Amino acid sequence: MAKRTRDSAATKAAILAAARLQFGQNGFERTTIRSVAAAAGVDPALVMHYFVSKDELFGAVSRLDISPPDLTGVAPEDVAGVLLPVFARVWGPDGPFLPLLRAAASSPQAAEALLDVFVRQVAPALAVAAVDRPEQRAALIGSHLLGIAVARHIIAIPAIVTMEDAALAAWLRPVLTHYLTDPAPEDRAV
Repeated sequence: MAKRTRDSAATKAAILAAARLQFGQNGFERTTIRSVAAAAGVDPALVMHYFVSKDELFGAVSRLDISPPDLTGVAPEDVAGVLLPVFARVWGPDGPFLPLLRAAASSPQAAEALLDVFVRQVAPALAVAAVDRPEQRAALIGSHLLGIAVARHIIAIPAIVTMEDAALAAWLRPVLTHYLTDPAPEDRAV
């Protein structure tokens, strides 16, 4: 009888994938170590061996890198077209962020993890394309894209769900351009 070899990296990846799905579907409170272990096909003790606690497991699931594109030199009217492929990849049904977004509604840890990704990765990437007030402009774009993700993948508004990515980019183009370049409301002459 051949002895089974352990692949700790594959086991850990299976646990993380199962945990990401469980936290996304059930939220932080209703996800258990046992449910994650069952979904990953491992013993609950192995989950604890790798991650120590449910909080630590959630922290590992929440550390995500979206690698936003470099927008240096990208014309504001082209930002939507450059951002949308990344947006579709990370927020789509198979992406790593959708479960975290679902969990953020009921979990302060998930909300903080999303905020951390926004502050560390998304806002700096968007800042280079803003004419001024990069924090405000990036926050407006980020909140708009979060709204699209919720409408498309959580609430499942049919017109947004069935819209092709190219059509969505076309609809977003003038909105993102407005957020990046139009004068701030308080700067406009009354």
